[in-house]
Amino acid sequence: MFIHKAIAALALGALMSAAAYAAPVLRAEVNVASQVVTVGDMFDDAGILAEAPLFRAPRPGTAGMVPLDAIKAAAARIGLESFDTAGVVNVRVMRKASVVDEQKLTQLIAANLKAKGILTTGMTAQTIFSQPITPINAEVVGTPVTLVNLRYLPENGAFTAQFLISGIAVPLNVTGTIDLMIPAPHLAANLAAGTILSKQDIIMRPVPLKYAESTGFASLDQLVGKQLQRQSREGMLLKPADVAIAQLIARNQFVTIYFRKGPMTLTVKGQALGSAAPGEPVQVLNLMSNRVVSATATAPGAVEIASAPTNLAQL
Repeated sequence: MFIHKAIAALALGALMSAAAYAAPVLRAEVNVASQVVTVGDMFDDAGILAEAPLFRAPRPGTAGMVPLDAIKAAAARIGLESFDTAGVVNVRVMRKASVVDEQKLTQLIAANLKAKGILTTGMTAQTIFSQPITPINAEVVGTPVTLVNLRYLPENGAFTAQFLISGIAVPLNVTGTIDLMIPAPHLAANLAAGTILSKQDIIMRPVPLKYAESTGFASLDQLVGKQLQRQSREGMLLKPADVAIAQLIARNQFVTIYFRKGPMTLTVKGQALGSAAPGEPVQVLNLMSNRVVSATATAPGAVEIASAPTNLAQL
């Protein structure tokens, strides 16, 4: 029994040793992020030589074919004499890349303007490059592109900027213009004169800061609950002059005149002789007595008087 156990242990040890020293197996395709291709990149079961470099990697974002003879020669130079080719005669090596495009450059410019206090809360920067930026393949690193210098002229919006891109020795210099944009209220639909504006009637859209400052625009609290002065089209930029305090009572409108005292409420029909916003005074013709009374606008089509009448008909 002891002899059988010993033989089994020796056999298991031999199998484990064979597994531990299995020959590296060549891969048909390799994807790397660094500047070099290592044994661990090129082979499965690379063992202690996994970190040893074999070749320079292609440029970021590109691929190349490496013939088997070149792989054997490079492996022999570092002491890897034997490996399993797995039937592979050419290995495709691709290098990963971080793509640097106009969007990334624009984001860095905006961040720089925010840090300088030029771009404040709610504002955005619309960046237009003098020449289109062709996407650039940079090395895969934590920060593939860095803005090292930005010169911005607020007077005309012109800018020049310089960027450093990982894996590329020559800095990238760009020029263009920057429009500082702010959100401004626009009508969401065509609306008739006299419409009382709600939040749903207004959509915020970015406009150039200079244009907004020259034409003027209203804030939301200056618009919601206010009345349009004239018929207006969808997309119109809203300015303070476009609205007025909502009128509860219109001139010549038929209204109900209220008098309240304690639990008693008296009403009579009347006709407004002027227009009035909430809480504003308005002269009203009592249609029963043909007398003009002073009242206050309280609700659409309703006014209230404060003086007590001797009888309802004499209001």
